Amino acid sequence: MQQTSKDREPLPIPFPAPPTHPNNVRHRRPLPPSILNWTLGFLLVGLAWGLTTPFIRRAALHFHPPAHPSLDRVDTGTRAGRARRRVLKAAWTVADLLRSPAYALPLVVNLTGSVWFFLLIGRAELSLTVPITNSLAFLFTVLGEWWAEGKVISRDTWIGMAFVLGGIALCVQSKNT
Repeated sequence: MQQTSKDREPLPIPFPAPPTHPNNVRHRRPLPPSILNWTLGFLLVGLAWGLTTPFIRRAALHFHPPAHPSLDRVDTGTRAGRARRRVLKAAWTVADLLRSPAYALPLVVNLTGSVWFFLLIGRAELSLTVPITNSLAFLFTVLGEWWAEGKVISRDTWIGMAFVLGGIALCVQSKNT
């Protein structure tokens, strides 16, 4: 006798199902991420945006584009020729910058932060995500300038950074009440 699909045992699930709210068993919604996950997400975005910016700036300041003979062959006697030369020069500059590890690596990390931000705003509250990540980016930019350029952080900047952290705490506290 041949078995039907009703007679067969269900296949085991290779991974456990996400936890659900006890009051929401019917809909099986997963629990929201923990506060630790939110904090790490905000810190990673702020770190990726802020800490990389001084390194990108340093690479751009020390960048000297190589000569490209193809630019010299463009006829600049006409308006279209001058526009073509500007477009080609910009394209070569972008290509040369992206080939420079001092520029490309911090840029990739920075753009990764943008992907993390996109994922965060899909799940976290927008009125918290935007100010927290941008404020943390500012703080990490100051620290990045100290690290990348040896810039001294003044007393007033430290006080301002403390106020920014206080503002973040107020934003979070206002959402918890």
